[in-house]
Amino acid sequence: MDVLVSLLPHLLNGLALGLLFALIALGFTLIVGVMEVINLAHGSLFALGAYVAM
Repeated sequence: MDVLVSLLPHLLNGLALGLLFALIALGFTLIVGVMEVINLAHGSLFALGAYVAM
């Protein structure tokens, strides 16, 4: 039982991080698909959002 209790936070963190990466990839794909150019500011906007969220 103790193993499951200690494993649950790691599973939730992994799920949240995976969903965050999926959102970043989806945004990048939408920008490239619509504009047909690579937006190099996408990563810096993500970093700015991470700093603001902290």
